[in-house]
Amino acid sequence: MSDNPPITADSPFDFLITEPEGEVKAVLMLAHGSGAPMDSSFMERISAMLNANGIVVVRFEFSYMARRRVDGKRRPAGRAERWTHHYFRAVDELLAGESWKAEWNGLPLLIGGKSMGGRVATMLSCDEELDLAVKGVVVFGYPFHPISKSEPENWRLEPLEKSLLPILICQGERDDFGWWDEVDAIDLPPQVSLEWIPNGSHDLGPTGKSEATMKSNLELAARLAAQFAANPPLPIVEFQDEAEEDGEE
Repeated sequence: MSDNPPITADSPFDFLITEPEGEVKAVLMLAHGSGAPMDSSFMERISAMLNANGIVVVRFEFSYMARRRVDGKRRPAGRAERWTHHYFRAVDELLAGESWKAEWNGLPLLIGGKSMGGRVATMLSCDEELDLAVKGVVVFGYPFHPISKSEPENWRLEPLEKSLLPILICQGERDDFGWWDEVDAIDLPPQVSLEWIPNGSHDLGPTGKSEATMKSNLELAARLAAQFAANPPLPIVEFQDEAEEDGEE
């Protein structure tokens, strides 16, 4: 990235775009997690693997992370809700700006991210003003609840329940933000597809003794995400009965 001024929701985004060498099947916009930038090891590896599966990956940074790139100071992400407007603006700028290529027209566009970035994308998927070009959401490691706070009042299910778009979550079986036994015990809404990554932690890497490796887990997650992105399910929309809309019984 260039040494640009700090990025805000009201300034141009410094997108990091990587493309497949062969056929392009979809475009996926990815936001980073709360503590690592858009070119972290995880983001670099998953983007390369998505590229290998025919997916264009568009990365960007929330302003607190972009400022760290400028002055080196670490800043807390704060509440995830504060970044939905930033993500919304990033989508609009990608579609309307010079970064979008004509050859991508007609391809599915999806939003998503790692951990907090993916959670912000799910919040955005509830917004009726989101550009209709966006066809779904992909999350790598959804933070279902804060670490060690799995009481019912701490679960972050509302964005999933209210989403107007189909969502794919690739979740490590041993993710401290939502283990397999915790998540399997709840009923996820029908628009959410959940794929378990073998023995994976929050970065999807295996823990303890496992036949899986970091590479095999990331390859699995990238393959699942690419399949979902290339053919996203149709949104589940409930329409009121016409008689109800007319005020009739």
